[in-house]
This record gives sequence, C-alpha cells and structure tokens, in this order.
Amino acid sequence: MPTMRWRSGAGGEKIMLRKNPSGHLPQVSPLAYIDPTAIICGRGIVEDFVYVGPYAVIRADELNAAGDMEPIVIGSHSNIQDGVVIHSKSGAAVIIGRYSSIAHRAIVHGPCRIDDRVFIGFNSVLFNCHIQSGCVVRYNAVVDGVTLPENRYIPSTERVGPESDLSCYRQVDRGALQFSEEVAATNVELVRGYQALRNEF
Repeated sequence: MPTMRWRSGAGGEKIMLRKNPSGHLPQVSPLAYIDPTAIICGRGIVEDFVYVGPYAVIRADELNAAGDMEPIVIGSHSNIQDGVVIHSKSGAAVIIGRYSSIAHRAIVHGPCRIDDRVFIGFNSVLFNCHIQSGCVVRYNAVVDGVTLPENRYIPSTERVGPESDLSCYRQVDRGALQFSEEVAATNVELVRGYQALRNEF
C-alpha cells in the first residue's frame, strides 16, 4: 500500500497527503488550499476554506496507550501560515476552531484546543493548553498547561503557565481584535484566489 497520495488542490496544484504508520490518511476539504510544500500526515481533518501555507507541517501519527489516536482538526476558515508545526503527544487531540489564525513558525503541540476567532502570533509555542474564543497571543509567547479565558490578550514574549495569574492579562482591545479579524479574512480571500487560479491553467 502506498504511504503517500498526491491530490489536486484548490488551485490545481499537487498536494501530498501522507499515511501514518497506523494507516490513517488526512481528510482535506476540496475547498481548502494547501501549499504544495506543506506536509499533512495521518489523522488530520482540514475543513472548508482553510489556508495551509508553505512548509507547514500537520502531523498526527503518535498512538495513545490504547493504540489509537485523536485527530488534528483545522476548523473552517482558519489559516495555518508558513512554517507552522502542529503535532500531538501520545495521540492526544489538537482542535483548532473556525476563523482562527496560527501565524508564521508557531508551534502547536497537543494536547491542545484553540477555539474560534483566536490569533496566535509568529514563533509562539502552545502545549497542553486550551485557548478560548477571541484570544490574541502575540509573537514569541509561550502558553503551557493552562486554560486561557475568552478574549484575553497575551503580550509578546510572555510565558503563561499554571502558576500565572491570568487576571493580570487584559481583555483584547478593539485594535487587536480588528487585526486578528483582518488576518483571518485575508487568508480566506487567499483561498478563494488560489481556487480561481485553477481555471487559468
């Protein structure tokens, strides 16, 4: 049996979907855009109008103690930008909600849940955490072992963990919210643009 499969993406480009050792192949919506240099391996689910940028890696291949694994799910209208790595320890789930942005070179390592309309800045690291809806985590931050309440703003280079006082972090302001929404909207337009290119070749 082949361990990888090539499929035509939204823009007519060939994308590589890799089977993991347990035999899972990714499920990718035909309405998503996956850059040809990205790698999606194993039990991944990519929903409608998702953008996955160059050299991103989404890899669901580790098993839990029962010999199974939860999926990595990328919700509709979300974007996984250049060089992002999404992986999971021991088959735990990674769930990314709708209209969320994971910016350049960020690392999301499961177990992890990111709810709807969240922005994760470039080079940030998330592990064993739950980021609730509307949060903004700026660049080079670390969030580890904590549930971040809705609409919370985490400044650049901050480290947030079980010992952190979450009440110290302010609510997302209008400027940060607008920026987050613009990034998500821009990437949805990119998906549509690459889909339109399919008809030009």
